[in-house]
Amino acid sequence: MTDEATGERRMPAEERRRELVAAAFRVMAREGIAAASTRAIVAEAGMPLGAFHYCFRSKQELLRELMTSSAREAARAAVTALRPGLDVLGSLRDGFLAYWQVIEAEPAKQMVLHELTQYALRQPELADLPRWEYESYVDETVRYLRAVGDNAGAEWTLPERVLARMVVTVTDGVTLGWLADRDSDAALAALEAFARQFASLSRPRAPRRGEGRARGSRQAR
Repeated sequence: MTDEATGERRMPAEERRRELVAAAFRVMAREGIAAASTRAIVAEAGMPLGAFHYCFRSKQELLRELMTSSAREAARAAVTALRPGLDVLGSLRDGFLAYWQVIEAEPAKQMVLHELTQYALRQPELADLPRWEYESYVDETVRYLRAVGDNAGAEWTLPERVLARMVVTVTDGVTLGWLADRDSDAALAALEAFARQFASLSRPRAPRRGEGRARGSRQAR
């Protein structure tokens, strides 16, 4: 679709949002969090200032979208890596490796996310963002762990949110350590060890009520 007055292609609102989020990441990575004003972000995206206010009600909303998109990206990579019928340990290995490939591909983005968390903790108007950020990570991880369990026919022995918080805490720590030393072998070794320990917190899923009787009835026939 094009604008009749200018002949330029009209960008759908969702695409504009994605472009502004990507531009915000670039500005923050290059110049720091404090430099990422709305004017700097729209200039980076090559859009007029009005485009920002059309897509986002506030800068805080953009920061939420920035954090959410990152959590979704890592979770999507881990879920996509699931192979049908693989056991829990194999699924965790594949998922952590897929997650790590996302991290390793864009270290600047990971630095921005860590810096943004620290920055928000010091800004009263952004004080709720870090808590909200980690809740979104936990939510995405809960969905991933459910997918792992369903794929492997397993169930977890601890509450899902406790387990999800463990995963978020460990992967966050491994990521921060890697940003400091860039030792990918050490990071992957830590994730492998964690996958082995974490898999021990699962067990074969018990048949649902009536499932065993139905299976026995089919076999009798």
